[in-house]
Amino acid sequence: MSHASMLKARRQHQKNKKVIDGAARQAKRLAKLAAAGPAVKKVKVKKEKVPKEEKAPKEAKVKKEKGATEKVTKKAGGTGKKDAT
Repeated sequence: MSHASMLKARRQHQKNKKVIDGAARQAKRLAKLAAAGPAVKKVKVKKEKVPKEEKAPKEAKVKKEKGATEKVTKKAGGTGKKDAT
């Protein structure tokens, strides 16, 4: 047997082996699906819409004074620093 024909036989053998293995995997997969039976679909249940209750009108918001918040922030800003000596 020449080298070329030996390589050709080897390639053919690999091809046949690949086809047989693929068919075996496919058969196994189909058997597994058949054993599982038909898929059961869940029944969808629609939720009833609850009408929203009307909210009472809100009271007018009370505006805060800007001066009060500025005083607090100015005092707090200077207390966190240490003297560098």
